[in-house]
Order: sequence, then C-alpha cells, then structure tokens
Amino acid sequence: MIRVGIVGYGNLGKAARFLIKREEDIELVKVFTRRDPLSFKDEIMESLDKISDYKNKIDVLILALGSAKDIPDMAPDLLKEFNTVDCYDNHNHIPEYFEKMDAIGRQKKKCAFISTGWDPGLFSLNRALAEAVLTKGNTNTFWGKGVSQGHSDAVRRVEGVKYAIQYTVPKEEIIANIREEKRQLKSYESHKREVYLVAEEGADKKKIEEEIINMEDYFKDYEVKVHFIDEEDFKKNHQGMPHGGHVIRVGEGLANNSQVYKFSLDLMSNPEFTAAVAIASLRALYKFLEKKDYGAHTILDTPIYYFTGKSHLEAIKKYL
Repeated sequence: MIRVGIVGYGNLGKAARFLIKREEDIELVKVFTRRDPLSFKDEIMESLDKISDYKNKIDVLILALGSAKDIPDMAPDLLKEFNTVDCYDNHNHIPEYFEKMDAIGRQKKKCAFISTGWDPGLFSLNRALAEAVLTKGNTNTFWGKGVSQGHSDAVRRVEGVKYAIQYTVPKEEIIANIREEKRQLKSYESHKREVYLVAEEGADKKKIEEEIINMEDYFKDYEVKVHFIDEEDFKKNHQGMPHGGHVIRVGEGLANNSQVYKFSLDLMSNPEFTAAVAIASLRALYKFLEKKDYGAHTILDTPIYYFTGKSHLEAIKKYL
C-alpha cells in the first residue's frame, strides 16, 4: 500500500480524497488543512501545523494547493520531510521551480513529481510526441471553453474579491482553419478570458478589474472580460468545473501533404480529472523512490508504465 496525505481541501483536494477510495493500492492517511480541522467533524482531517508528526507515516503528499502563491511558498519546505506530487501550472516558472525542487530532493533523498495534471501534464507529453514525429510544422494548444482552477485561484486572491471563477475560451474560428495556420500562435492570440466575480461590499470594482487585467503570467496581453455579478447568480450559474481542449500539430509532409496530430480532452470536472492524473503520478513517483532516483521528476522524463502500477512486462503485454 502507498500511504498518502493530501495538503489542501479545495476542489482538487476533495476530488483526490474520494478518488483514492477506489484504488486498491493506495491508503489515505490524513488530509491536512490550514483551517480548524475540528470544524469539519471528520477524523481524516488534520491541522497543517501537525504535518511533521506524520513524516514516518506517509509515503507521498499530494499538494492540492494553488499555483499562484501556495505551491512556490510551501512545496520546497514540505519536500524536506515528504515526497510530494503537485499540479503547479505557472508554465513560465516551471523550469526554475523544477531546479529548486530537484536540488532539495537530491539533498534530502526525496522525490517530487511536479507540474502534473493535464496542462502541464498530458498536454505537455502530447506536444513533445507530436513534435518528435512531425519535425516540421506548428503546434498550437487550445484550452476550453472551461474553468481554469489556477486562474480562478489567482482572481480570488485579489483584494476585494469574495467569489470568482475564470473561463478560458478558445477562438473557434482559428481551430476551424487550423490546417491553414502557418505559425505557432501566442496563447493570447488564440484565447479569450472571461471572469465572473462577486465583489466584497464596498470594494473598488475598477481597481479589482485593473488588477486582474494587468496580472502578469495570467491575464496580461489577453482579451479579458470581467463580469461583476451578485452572489445568487454566482451560486446558481457558476458552480460547475468543466474544461478540456486540444493539442494540435499541423506537420509538413511530402509534396503538399499536411499531417494533423490532435489530442483532445472533454472534461465534465476539471478537478476530478486533474486529481486522477495526480494519483497516477504518485504511483510513478513511488517507482522512482524504489529505484532511489531522488530529485524532481515530470511527465516528460517518466516511463509511461510507471503510471500504471504494472511491471514493465505486464504493461507490454497489455498495451502493445
């Protein structure tokens, strides 16, 4: 059995908790929260302040935390005592985050599986595969229409915001004509972002909107619409968590042939699917632990059979 702890109990943490119940080789030990654990009236909950007491009782922590601040601030310290899996999704800062976690992991003889999920994660893997096979061409990634957990979390951290959700919307006219697209588009060229939020009473809405629109790494340079709505509307119409999208590479064949590699996801629940990938990744991390291959790891440097929990030969028999 792989003994697991979850840090954080938002949408991702809750999904991970209940998906783990289905798995025969994984045991959930505790869910760690910064809130008062007694308020949940649930014995699985524990204070984050007591997490060090469990360092010999847990094999892997799933860090179900936000990427804007929580993971960069907390993951390096947690890795000093625990092996970790996270879904850090700030693409621009992943290389430096990898290097930091890799150094700590090697020093402390721990493993960190970073930036797992579907993007970064499965989309990353398919971008790499598509470009390895179709060496000449252009790759474009389209997200949505759907809820971005990372962007929604970033908006909720803006002062004066009570509730918020962010939808990423691809420009469908570009997808429809993708064979004719001769370049790799910038994300802000191929997507729009829509924010629906409930402001705190008396909050400066203009200031909130400007902070969101100009937020580096999240909204700056995009076409952004910020919708201020009331709490009733928010709770009635913005509680679902759908998402998905496409990785599309248009490769150059011989003569005038074009070859299209397309990987798609259509998700009714973003956090459920992200949690499922994190659970597969903790199995992969456990393989690295068994081999004493310490440091940071990503989906790009992991044998696919590691995720399955099967042996190499079992995977060959089943999947080849």
